[in-house]
Amino acid sequence: MVLSETFPMQVNDHYERVLLVDTSDRVIGYAGKLDAHRNGSLHRAFSVFGVDTEGRVLIQQRALSKYHCGGLWANTCCGHPRPGETVQAGAVRRLNEEFGLRACLRPLTATRYCVNVDSGLVEHEIAHIFVCRIDASPQPNPSEIAQYDYVTWEELLEDVRGQPAKYAPWLHHYLTHLSSELERALRVCAPEDDQTQGLSANK
Repeated sequence: MVLSETFPMQVNDHYERVLLVDTSDRVIGYAGKLDAHRNGSLHRAFSVFGVDTEGRVLIQQRALSKYHCGGLWANTCCGHPRPGETVQAGAVRRLNEEFGLRACLRPLTATRYCVNVDSGLVEHEIAHIFVCRIDASPQPNPSEIAQYDYVTWEELLEDVRGQPAKYAPWLHHYLTHLSSELERALRVCAPEDDQTQGLSANK
């Protein structure tokens, strides 16, 4: 796997700010990203699920240096919109920062979850879910991604069930509460001829 050495300029985790929201996803303030996770403050986020031209889902193993959940596997990418940035623009930016990819993102839904992660941090988010088709070759940013893989939807579900500790807690939430909705949306993203291959139906 070849790692690209040129990526968009990123903001250090210690300086990045997130949008604090109420339970209706209305912005009520701002906080440093690390402070929001230390305090368990509800904030706005996004998560992207992408499929390739064969209908397989692009997943990533988070770099070991990440401020939480390093080494765990997750969906294509996730992150937080910045002040003054729409959630979709943030998702487009993050997909480019992490994988060097540009894609047309389709909004699916939003979901709220609160889970304890490592380092004494808490993920308390309203996450906006996007799906997309990926036509180009990923160029993973090594500061963000240790490695990546393409898997069918059934392979992902089976592996998460069999090795739950391998995967990030937010992915567990998505697959528990949004599995059917995600599978249907990703099936639409895949080329018509490949919809019965990579994204096999749940049994």
